[in-house]
Amino acid sequence: MGLLDNLGGLASQLGGQQGTNASGDPKAALVQAVLGMLVHGNEPGGLGGSGGLGGLGGLLQRFQGAGLGDAVASWMGNGANVPVSPDEVKSALGDGPLRTLAEHAGLDENEAAMHLSSLLPQLVDKLTPNGQLPANGVHEGGVAGALESLSGLFGHR
Repeated sequence: MGLLDNLGGLASQLGGQQGTNASGDPKAALVQAVLGMLVHGNEPGGLGGSGGLGGLGGLLQRFQGAGLGDAVASWMGNGANVPVSPDEVKSALGDGPLRTLAEHAGLDENEAAMHLSSLLPQLVDKLTPNGQLPANGVHEGGVAGALESLSGLFGHR
């Protein structure tokens, strides 16, 4: 079973605990899509491809390049996560990745940006323990831990 299969299963479990599957929960679908892009970087054939994020480092560089370096630093740090607006998410991600994520979750780009504005700070926070990028990018233990930690976003604890 591949990593994305594991991600799908975990996202389904998180979304399915109260009778809803991950495809019925846009936040669960977006988390799964973002993690798929992070794991695959720009590999063709998955959620990466031309709309890829270039891994976790690439995602963070996009936000830093959009003038959101202080927000990114807070997501990786131990304090409170600085929020970002849906418009800032749109600006940082650009059309390709945002469109891919929105399509995967069955949302329009505005809805996806709205959800991602609250999800990304928490997701990056969970994927960067001790304020550092994982040495080998996003690894399976980190992804599983992140999904488990984010289960509260889906209305479950």
